[in-house]
Amino acid sequence: MSITIYHNPRCTKSRQTLQLLEDKGHSPQVVEYLKQPPSVAELTAIIAQLAISPRQLLRQQEEAFKTEGLADQELTDRQIIEAMVRSPKLIERPIVIANGKAVIGRPPEAVLSIL
Repeated sequence: MSITIYHNPRCTKSRQTLQLLEDKGHSPQVVEYLKQPPSVAELTAIIAQLAISPRQLLRQQEEAFKTEGLADQELTDRQIIEAMVRSPKLIERPIVIANGKAVIGRPPEAVLSIL
């Protein structure tokens, strides 16, 4: 089984989720998305796998949320996705993809539902 985790090593939940996967015997592909942000197409596909709206993936407490004016409800999904690609800190984490599905590891045990 191929598992990918969009990971921020500075994030406690992200570290806990990666550890949980490893404890379950998995060796996921780790994508440090702050160093290698997904493209617009990749992020659009991930959001589709998560079955959520782009706005639901936004970290609203990040400074870029304010500076980019992302509270504006008139913004399109594309505009929100483009903002997350420009400022990947805006992407909620960790995201785990396995078996054609994706889930946000908050709490970390949520990832078990797609394994």
